[in-house]
Amino acid sequence: HVLAVSGTGHAAMEAAVANFVEPGDVVLVGVNGIWGERMSDLVERYMGVVVRMEKEGGKVFSGEDVERELTKEPKIKLVFLTHGESSTGTLQPLEGIGSICKKHGALFFLDTVCTLGCVPFNVDKHGVDITYSGSQKCLGAPPGASPLMVSSAAMDKLQSRKTKPFTYYFDINLLGEYWGFKDNPRWYHHTGMVSNVYALREALSILQDEGLGEAWARHREAAERLWDGLERMGLELFVEDVNERLPTVTTVKVPEGVDWKDVASHMMRKHKIEISGGLGPTAGKVWRIGIMGYNAAPQTVNRLLHALKEALDLYGGSFAKKEL
Repeated sequence: HVLAVSGTGHAAMEAAVANFVEPGDVVLVGVNGIWGERMSDLVERYMGVVVRMEKEGGKVFSGEDVERELTKEPKIKLVFLTHGESSTGTLQPLEGIGSICKKHGALFFLDTVCTLGCVPFNVDKHGVDITYSGSQKCLGAPPGASPLMVSSAAMDKLQSRKTKPFTYYFDINLLGEYWGFKDNPRWYHHTGMVSNVYALREALSILQDEGLGEAWARHREAAERLWDGLERMGLELFVEDVNERLPTVTTVKVPEGVDWKDVASHMMRKHKIEISGGLGPTAGKVWRIGIMGYNAAPQTVNRLLHALKEALDLYGGSFAKKEL
């Protein structure tokens, strides 16, 4: 069951919680950055019970971590992880986690806002029951029409709720009729985001023309070009394990004595290139560099590296150890 929620990725995130978390439901939330924190907050607002599974920023969860928590607390009904944690730059491995959740009778709930279309992922292969994303990141469409997928098992949970979801606008029972989940005639629920749907369709068409495997490879190659260039400048990447680095958002440690805002401001002012500071656990510690969608290309990465080197030479001393 797939639809586009009228709203940004945050709207799809809340829609998922509003429908699949009932009062008293125990939810295991992987917290290794800001999105785990946000999910914990949302679950509590919808009267769920949060079990926090925590790792420091820059680290990911293993299947053993999930298995241990599910064994310890058999009442857990959903397991939430963030596939691409944009605040810390980690890529969460998914192999085996869906099977572990199923074995323990829990639904696997995944944030793919920074990964859908850019990173290898398959809901069936990975056993994902609920996932939401955003249209403006990897897919390259304007924000406002956010993909949401729910499995048959998740729909069964929704149908067996003891109470109606505490939302009308995001009620998937109603949205399903609006989007034609069943053979019943569609009915009016709300005014659709017509322009956004056309834009999302075109973005998906462009992705289809390129090929999903080709898009995944392009993003990986762009990320590796970026990582190599940063390290040749003498900069240190925040996520140490290359297999756990998010290709779409790279986190770079801000060298001691450097004001991250000075560097970022220069790049925007002179080159119209925007990089961000840290978020959540990385605030003030890193730069976050997004390479996704149209920007995942060699010429874009090269231009960014040259602009960053220039900014560091002006505001950070001699960090570029080698010529690019």
